[in-house]
Amino acid sequence: MSVRTRPRPRARTRPRIAESGNRVLVAAVSAVLLASGGLAAGGGSASAAPPAPPGEVSKARLLSYLGELTGRHMLSGQQDGPNNSPAQWEQKVHDITGEYPGMWGGDFGFSQNDIGNRQKVVDQAKKVWSAGSIPAMTMHACRPDVATCDFEGGSDPVKGSRLSDEEWTEVLTDGAPLNEDYKRKLDQFVPYFQQLKDAGIPVLFRPLHEMNEGWAWWGGRSGENGSAALFRLTRDYLESQGFDNIVWVWNVKDIDGQAARAADFYPGDDYADLVTLDAWWHDFPTDDWYRAVRDIAGDKPIALAEVGKVPNPSAMASQPEWAYWSVWTNYLVDHNTGEEVKAGYYDPRVLNRGEVDIPAAGR
Repeated sequence: MSVRTRPRPRARTRPRIAESGNRVLVAAVSAVLLASGGLAAGGGSASAAPPAPPGEVSKARLLSYLGELTGRHMLSGQQDGPNNSPAQWEQKVHDITGEYPGMWGGDFGFSQNDIGNRQKVVDQAKKVWSAGSIPAMTMHACRPDVATCDFEGGSDPVKGSRLSDEEWTEVLTDGAPLNEDYKRKLDQFVPYFQQLKDAGIPVLFRPLHEMNEGWAWWGGRSGENGSAALFRLTRDYLESQGFDNIVWVWNVKDIDGQAARAADFYPGDDYADLVTLDAWWHDFPTDDWYRAVRDIAGDKPIALAEVGKVPNPSAMASQPEWAYWSVWTNYLVDHNTGEEVKAGYYDPRVLNRGEVDIPAAGR
C-alpha cells in the first residue's frame, strides 16, 4: 500500500458502509478550505460541518456509528492539552498532515492549573464538534478528599492518590464521608456536561482509566467491589443528574501477561458502552490483548483510547476492529516521525475531520 508524502486534497469520494436495517452510513468529506472566516477549531483555516445536525444525534446514534466502522474504517484521534492550551496538538497534526483528527480528546485534569482551565477544554469540545470531529473527555481526579494534586512520576506518581482498603470501602458506601466527597468531585463536572447536553453534543467520557493498573487511587482493584464498582457508582451518579448524552468509555492498559485478567475489572454490559485499551507496553496491542478486548466487548465497539505511536497501515489491517485510535499529547512528535504520522492519517481506512458523518433521524 503506497503512502502519501504530502497532504491529500480535502475533497474525495465518500466511503459507504452498509448498515443493518434500511440505513446507510456515509462517512463523508464535508470540509471546505476557506481563505478566511469560519470556525477554525485548531487555529487553522479549515471550516467543516458538524458530524451531524446540532441536537439530532443521540448517544445511541453515536454508538451505532462507531459500531458500523468496525472492520471498515477507524477514526484518527489526538489527545490534547494542557487545559490552558487545549488545541495545540490537533494543530500540530494539521501542521504535519494537512488534516485534523476525527476524534479530539480533552481532560478535566486534577492540577490547579487544569481545574482552572476546564472551561477552555469544554469550549474546545464544542468547537471540534462544530468543525467535524467527535469530542472525548478523560477524568483525572485526586482522591475524593483532596482538592488538587499533580503528576510527579515515580512509584507513587500522583500526589494524594492512595487509599487504604478501609478508605476504599468508605468511598463505595452510600452516605459515608469519602463517598460524599467523591460525589462532590463529580459535581464539579456537571456544569460542563450540561453545556454539552444543551448544545446537543454527545461526548465520549473515559473515567477511572487504566483501572487494571494501580498507579492512581481508583485502579488496581479487581473483583465485584473493586475498581469496577466505582465505575458503576460514577455512571449511576452522573446519569441521575440527567445526562443521557454521555458515551461511557471503559478502559484498561495492555500490561504484559495480564490480558486474561482484564475482565476482572469490567463493570458489566449495562455500564460500559465502549470498551477501550491503552497501548503503552507495546506500540500496538498484542494479539492476546486484541482478543481479550473483543471478548469483553461482545457486540460493543472497541477502540484504542491512548497510543504513543500512530498505528501504521499494516498494524491497522491486522486488527481492523478498533473504531478509533488516539495519540497521547506530545507523543505525536516525541515518538513519531512526520512520515509515520502521515502514514496513519493518509491510510484509506482512516477517517479524519470532515469525514465523520453520523446519520441523524430520517437519514
